[in-house]
Amino acid sequence: MVDILKKHIGKFAQVSGDEFEGIKNFFGTKVLSKKENLLEEGQICRHHYFVLSGLLRKFYINEKGIEQTTEFAIENWWMTDNMAFEHKLVSDFYIQAVEKSTILYITKDNQEQLLKEFPVMERYFRFVYQRAYAAAQMRIKYLYSLSKEAFYLQSVKRYPEFAQRIPQYLLASYLGFTPEYLSEIRKRRIS
Repeated sequence: MVDILKKHIGKFAQVSGDEFEGIKNFFGTKVLSKKENLLEEGQICRHHYFVLSGLLRKFYINEKGIEQTTEFAIENWWMTDNMAFEHKLVSDFYIQAVEKSTILYITKDNQEQLLKEFPVMERYFRFVYQRAYAAAQMRIKYLYSLSKEAFYLQSVKRYPEFAQRIPQYLLASYLGFTPEYLSEIRKRRIS
């Protein structure tokens, strides 16, 4: 399964088989049950996660006590609380498996050592972070410039795999809707 990471790295940087043998030693593997938390609010964020199989979500609990999903990660996507991970801080977020998942994880210290020993990984992580930042920019743009219904339709169009895999209440949380409002939008689209 670790070969999934090798293939993903190959999209952005070239590493030999021998180099990858060294690279993979910096990662651990974990299998998660559905709804198992990797990170909870108040914990120091010690890991960056790469999804081999399954689905993760990042969320916080707002002032009304409602879970607000901010991000999802499917196969070949990375997830962490970036600020807390980079600075070894306490997190304001939870990271949870939406479905049974298998992940790779790396600590901040291991990531720094990885980058020293395999400088090509700097290029890889630069592309990963650039893509994540671009996706966050587009989400903010759509959040502020589109109607709620148009935001939903754009999200489903850009990421159709989410519409099939993510429970409606979590999709609503990500889009900033109530599950009932999302249900109304879907009903209108079917009619």
